[in-house]
Amino acid sequence: MTLNIAPADVDFSDPAAPASPQYGDVYHARAGALAQARHVFLGGNGLPARWQGRDRFVVLETGFGLGNNFLATWDAWRQDPQRCTRLVFVSIEKHPLRHEDLARAHAGRALGELSAQLLERWPPLTSGLHALDFEGGRVQLLLGLGDAREMLRALVLQADAFYLDGFAPSRNPELWDDYLIKGLARHAAPGATAATWSISRPMRRALTAAGFEVALAPGFAIKPEMTVARFAPRHAPQRPAGRVPLAPDARRAVIVGAGLAGAACAWALSREGVACTVIDALPGAAQASSGNPAGLFHGTVNPDDGPHARFNRAAALATQRALAELGLPHQRGLLRLETRLSHAQMAGAAAYVEPLAAEAASALAGTALGLPAWFYPGGGALEPGAYVRALLAASGATTRFDAAVARLRAEAGGWTLLDEAGQPLAQAPLVVLAGGHAQRPLLAALAGDLVTQRGQLSHVPQAPWCPAVPVAGDGYAIADGRGGAWCGATGQDADPDADLREADHAENLQRYARLAGLHAPPAAPLAGRVGWRLLTADRLPLIGGLAAPGPLADQLRLQARQPGLMVCTAFGSRGIGWAALAGRVVAALAVGAPCPLEADLLDAVDPMRFALRRQRRPAR
Repeated sequence: MTLNIAPADVDFSDPAAPASPQYGDVYHARAGALAQARHVFLGGNGLPARWQGRDRFVVLETGFGLGNNFLATWDAWRQDPQRCTRLVFVSIEKHPLRHEDLARAHAGRALGELSAQLLERWPPLTSGLHALDFEGGRVQLLLGLGDAREMLRALVLQADAFYLDGFAPSRNPELWDDYLIKGLARHAAPGATAATWSISRPMRRALTAAGFEVALAPGFAIKPEMTVARFAPRHAPQRPAGRVPLAPDARRAVIVGAGLAGAACAWALSREGVACTVIDALPGAAQASSGNPAGLFHGTVNPDDGPHARFNRAAALATQRALAELGLPHQRGLLRLETRLSHAQMAGAAAYVEPLAAEAASALAGTALGLPAWFYPGGGALEPGAYVRALLAASGATTRFDAAVARLRAEAGGWTLLDEAGQPLAQAPLVVLAGGHAQRPLLAALAGDLVTQRGQLSHVPQAPWCPAVPVAGDGYAIADGRGGAWCGATGQDADPDADLREADHAENLQRYARLAGLHAPPAAPLAGRVGWRLLTADRLPLIGGLAAPGPLADQLRLQARQPGLMVCTAFGSRGIGWAALAGRVVAALAVGAPCPLEADLLDAVDPMRFALRRQRRPAR
């Protein structure tokens, strides 16, 4: 995948039928986009009747276009008193509209309130999955930007209904051929249906070959017929063992750890109808590494847009959306200094990050930085504890502090958490281990894959430079809002010293001086904080299930997992930026909801990845 997506060019010269010059086709029938959506896609899939009484219903669409099918489906869900509890609409689009073109497409049209909400949440046009929430999370648009073939391989979900709505097969054959239809079938839930305005014979043959029973139905407007189908394969496909939901029927969960990871898991699980209890050994929430007075969050950019860049981008955008929904005040915007930015990088980056020359970066930061920078408008800084408290409040979770979990015991129907004396603390069908370094004894199977790192940050009470926006590079600087600045941070592996060290303060102040362009660092600060990060060798977190007893499989996706047990940990120094996405991934893997992260990125954060790599390594 590449960072940016080529947006659509839309010809609006005929308001009744916006067209794509690239494909030589219109986006919808002249008789009306919403009427077409209701007849062809809702009616052709038996909606709203088929979602009634369901906990969750998943629609998968090929071709988001102008978004009218999503809006019509959302509106039908709103109007239905017997609607499903949660509606997930997954749509793939290779050439999404720019924000201004989407606004033009919906100006003065019906469903203006819904259109306005879609426009408010419209993401930057970067590749990958974008999870947009509406109705307090009960309606979700999972928008996959990129080539349909790649995106179908990346999706982790089962769909109940398919909307086949690309441009005409003669104009856009890749969205209708055998390969793509097989890709859709791999995501079909038992009894899934499909509908399209097209009656292309090759497409109908491909549906039949993929296990669908295909029929013709009355068409819309000038089209006398349309295609409808029902998934009824001869042999029921099996989901890979590593993709089976870990607690699909759980309505209660216990989360161990009341920091950023635990709070985010509680928030995400609560939106899936799971009531959470958050347990922590300390006296309150955000008392360990999440207790720092300030911290950064932002994405990353690299030339090949590899797993680290893609995961950090997805996480940063998820954080931006979460903070907006929670209404949590924070410092907006972040500069990350680079030793150099090539013209190719600067030309190729847009959407969610802006390359700035040294002069422009200096003007934004309020000092002579001397280096170019990436500017992340959606990044920034905040107090981690405030974020934790907001997440816990929004989740409605029950909290229990001063309760140290010493071990877990598997039992019929779930897990029991025991204290040091062997007394039960709690029991639930789903347990999520979401603590930091103090939780390592509970992660014995992963102990060799984890590093505990000491970090110290420093406070400059009367700072010669308070950055107008947070600045990162060789260290970081964050204004404290009172004329001072936080700067840091050091990192020493396997260092248990809890005392503030003058040598570490000096190191932090040197970095601050280099960022600020000062000739000498300011006077030594009087305050700071020591904490410990838990991290992995590849600097990605551990999110997912643990291996079931027995020999390991040779692939992560084939590895069976212990039911009802998950980990969400090893956030290193990126807890603020990773928490929102990590919590959503935990919730999706637990209950079987569509996952907001691509399949290869799930592999990249899988807790068992190191064990399988060791197994594959030839004996020496």
